[in-house]
Amino acid sequence: MRLKITKTNSDTNYYVIKDIKTPSGKRTTMIYEKLGNEQDLLKKSNGEDILDWIKKYIKDLNEKEKEHKNDILIKKSPSKIISKDEQFCFNVGYVFLQNIYHSLRLNNICSEISDKYKFNYDLDNILSRLVYSRIIYPSSKLATFELSKKYIEQPNFELHDIYRALEVIAKETDFIQSELYKNSLRVSKRNTKILYYDCTNYFFEIEQESGLRQYGPSKEHRPNPITQMGLFMDGDGIPLAFSITAGNTNEQITLTPLEEKILEDFKLSKFIVCTDAGLASTANRKFNDKDDRAFITTQSIKKLKKHLMDWALDPNGWHLSGDKKEYNIKEIENDEKSLELYKDRTFFKARWIKENGLEQKLIVTYSLKYRNYQRQIRNSQIERAKVAIANKSFKLDKCNQNDFKRFIKKTNITKDGEVAEKKVLSLNTDTIQKEEKFDGFYGVCTNLDDDPEEIIKVNQRRWEIEESFRIMKSEFKARPVYLSRDDRITAHFTTCFLSLVILRFLEKILDEKYTSSEIIDTLKNMNMQKNFDCSYEPIYTRTDLTDDLHEKFGFRTDYEILQESRLKKILTKTKK
Repeated sequence: MRLKITKTNSDTNYYVIKDIKTPSGKRTTMIYEKLGNEQDLLKKSNGEDILDWIKKYIKDLNEKEKEHKNDILIKKSPSKIISKDEQFCFNVGYVFLQNIYHSLRLNNICSEISDKYKFNYDLDNILSRLVYSRIIYPSSKLATFELSKKYIEQPNFELHDIYRALEVIAKETDFIQSELYKNSLRVSKRNTKILYYDCTNYFFEIEQESGLRQYGPSKEHRPNPITQMGLFMDGDGIPLAFSITAGNTNEQITLTPLEEKILEDFKLSKFIVCTDAGLASTANRKFNDKDDRAFITTQSIKKLKKHLMDWALDPNGWHLSGDKKEYNIKEIENDEKSLELYKDRTFFKARWIKENGLEQKLIVTYSLKYRNYQRQIRNSQIERAKVAIANKSFKLDKCNQNDFKRFIKKTNITKDGEVAEKKVLSLNTDTIQKEEKFDGFYGVCTNLDDDPEEIIKVNQRRWEIEESFRIMKSEFKARPVYLSRDDRITAHFTTCFLSLVILRFLEKILDEKYTSSEIIDTLKNMNMQKNFDCSYEPIYTRTDLTDDLHEKFGFRTDYEILQESRLKKILTKTKK
């Protein structure tokens, strides 16, 4: 800031002016403060030489500006129209994601890939925008290119560069995953003693089969081609590695190839693999029953051999952790005091079994809370079945294991044993009774000889990997997939995976106080308005979440006015 003096025939006026850069990039000056005429300044200076007083005053203003302590006056005219095609609203929420992105050194990974291929576009700028936008503005690649202009730092690439980058990202997806894991160890410890694995599929809008896009059993029961994603997650809920396979691939054979990559590329050797029953083939169990590896997998009680099922459902021989006493669960169910006493406890029994050349421990648990939950779900389905029977407002075709229509049966014979003219619909009490006997029971198989309660605790954390798939499908809008080329499909899921890793780290940084949807909504709405003097004003709501973000990351964007120089320092800090 500096002094400007204007003279007229009758008076002399003094102003403080400031050099600024307009939003369009042109440099100009603006009046920061009108000091007044000579008479005004004689009063303010208390007898001191006017020019000497002004110099001290401006020096003080400049020092305050460096320390970001001076007030800023912005003049706006109600008669002046804003410039055409000039953007004044920018998102600042992405800078927290940018901080984690650079902490994981994804920019360095991009540099290594760029050196290898010698292309001209900025891979780091493209990948980072694909990742930030997948979290904040999930959309197509075309829309992502346009939406990335909402960030304070503008993209330095064109749309065609994104599609060229997708080919390279697909080729280097294994390298990106292995380097990301190594870099993540610099950010925090990774709990690789336990690895969770699950598999899901994503449907396409394109109906024609090709490459990874194949018809197969859809998790959502859609008649569309699908592709499969297998995902490993560490014991703390941070994604570790993923793979993409064709939609018609048996999901049970997807585990071993990805695990072999982890063994080779990540240099991991001692861990426990935890899966659900659908991925627990004998081959997968045997693969993890050697060297320093182990397995924990869900076991369906209904699919056990008869003698094992009878043992599992037997009311005798149940235990509680830290208690040598044996319990009879039927006696507990029939006693009101016991129901209240043990309503939050989990009973268990365990035995070693040997089948198909594999020795493993079968652990069965029983919980009154789980029993009540299953009955509550079933009762609501039975009520839906009764309404459907009364209204006949459905088609009794094939149904899945959780469909209420499984409780409806149709017969062609009346109660008197005569042939009916029309099919008779009624409640299938046999199915209800068969399901009821399994209420409250849960099975797990493992080759570990650890405390059954600890094994159950490990298995119960599988919900986090299921939640990760939900986040990708819902918040990240990873489906339906509109891409057709295999390399672009792989690159699409690579960016989804990287986005999930960054979001999970952000949740950990925030001490898991907030849900993923709360975090995403907050980041999306953290917008700043750019003023004519290139300062910025927050136009978002300050909340506990925004306070926690600023506290954890060590900078603030929620001042009433944020000068451009201060904002640049924040952006620089997030890239260290």
